[in-house]
Amino acid sequence: MNTNATSSLIWSVADLLRGNFRQSEYGRVILPFTILRRLDCVLETTKPAVLKEHQTKKDMPAAALDRFLVKKAGYQFYNTSPMTFTTLLGDSANVRANLTNYIGSFSDNVRDVFERFNFQPLIDRLDQDNLLFLVAKKFAAIDLHPNLVSNAHMGAMFEELIRKFAELSNETAGEHFTPREVIRLMVEFLFAGDDEALTQPGVVRALYDPTAGTGGMLSVAEEHLHRLNPMARLVVFGQELNPESYAICKADMLIKGQDISNVIYGNTLSDDGLIGKRFDYMLSNPPFGVEWKKIEKSIRDEYTKKGYEGRFGPGLPRVSDGSLLFLLHLISKMRPKAEGGSRIGIVLNGSPLFTGGAGSGESEIRKWIIENDWLETIVALPTDMFYNTGISTYVWIVTNHKRPERQGKIQLINAAEFYQKMRKSLGSKRKELGVLDIERIVKLYGEFEESEHSKIFDNADFGYSTITVERPLCDEHGNVVLGSKGKQKGQPQPDSSLRDTENVPLKDDIQAYFEREVLPHVPDAWIDHDKTKVGYEIPFNRLFYKYVPPRPLEEIDTELKALSAEIMDLLKEVTA
Repeated sequence: MNTNATSSLIWSVADLLRGNFRQSEYGRVILPFTILRRLDCVLETTKPAVLKEHQTKKDMPAAALDRFLVKKAGYQFYNTSPMTFTTLLGDSANVRANLTNYIGSFSDNVRDVFERFNFQPLIDRLDQDNLLFLVAKKFAAIDLHPNLVSNAHMGAMFEELIRKFAELSNETAGEHFTPREVIRLMVEFLFAGDDEALTQPGVVRALYDPTAGTGGMLSVAEEHLHRLNPMARLVVFGQELNPESYAICKADMLIKGQDISNVIYGNTLSDDGLIGKRFDYMLSNPPFGVEWKKIEKSIRDEYTKKGYEGRFGPGLPRVSDGSLLFLLHLISKMRPKAEGGSRIGIVLNGSPLFTGGAGSGESEIRKWIIENDWLETIVALPTDMFYNTGISTYVWIVTNHKRPERQGKIQLINAAEFYQKMRKSLGSKRKELGVLDIERIVKLYGEFEESEHSKIFDNADFGYSTITVERPLCDEHGNVVLGSKGKQKGQPQPDSSLRDTENVPLKDDIQAYFEREVLPHVPDAWIDHDKTKVGYEIPFNRLFYKYVPPRPLEEIDTELKALSAEIMDLLKEVTA
């Protein structure tokens, strides 16, 4: 069956819901019903064997029985109800009870999906509105058997449905849905240079997303690798906090034949569901500017008790924005370089580039990453790229196995002007990356050369020393006050009201800078070296700033005169 035709058929269920449900609610009905129908079709062939096995072994302990039934089903899941999705409609007066019992007869891993969807209240609501039988009948007429719809086609269709429903619900889409073209760009960066994965048959790679949402990043990465090398296999892992998004992600993985035990429900930062796991590739689009106050205790406990043995050793960002915590979490899951290392792609807003002075949590995190030579590339995306925000966003590529020519270097790519305008805005999303835009950005990365849109820096270029400049305290007669005890005896005492700080580039000699920039203006000053701190920041916009000279005054004057004359003519028409 044609995938687009099947998708349209499923989408047509929305016609039944119109009037009783808001557009933003359509997905909450259609997605779980799509999953239900697909699973029913998948299990159709082995259902008799499962029922027979269940009958003969139903008194066994649950764990042992589960293993037998999974083996008979031929999948990681099964259903022990004597009914099928089609036969439960035979008793139209009891469809609600039949459907509830049927869903309850799935294996635990599938029931979990429908529970996270909060599907039962929707079944009840459909029943109250006299829509349940009509909706179920519509789905029963759609054949989603694997012989007709492959896992790949089913996955593509499901992705299309997810995208449609995300677009209908713009107010929440940005939280759980990353624009596909942004993911494609990140995936291109992620696989860049992994020649073995791109060419060798039988290669297996592991990919992880700690903010999995509906599973878009995992799906796009899997599809991309399969296109590049059909003989390679990507095993995906994820964790998601929003129950509905988790259900969609898990269902998507289920449909595509992935191991759904790799998709974990819960808060990644406070309750890591994949402790000790390491991955080849990692992708994430964490929430921008979201505070972590609710989980502050567990984060601080890990920071103070485990230090660098935990995930947050370098430091903690301010409570108002936890995005850098996700980056630290990802870095903790990198494979050692000796085992092939890892590559990370993460979307962040502008704040992590420069927020926090030397010694702050943010600066200490940047310092740790850059001094370990893990930051490879930062790409500035166009504004208005995401559904729920129009702010500037950046893709960071972090890796512990840089190519030789990139070691000790950081590439910044300004892709803010590479986009095409969308015909119709979706929430705050007004722009998108076209195929040629993505190719252009990836080419800039691959060439690794200085240009208008690409700049290459040494790691140390982003570091600086914050020095404390002191000036002497004077008494009422203008005499310098000297210390009377210990090391301060006979030494000028600092006047805290005159204290100042200077940021000295890391590549600059501090004393030479002090003599050149400070002493000519305040000859009595000195540096308190005990207070010197090293910080890092990435002033992205300043590094790509283009000076635009002002227009000549004559041109501005001529324009003003023309405008004044036009206004006077208009006023004459009004008063005539």
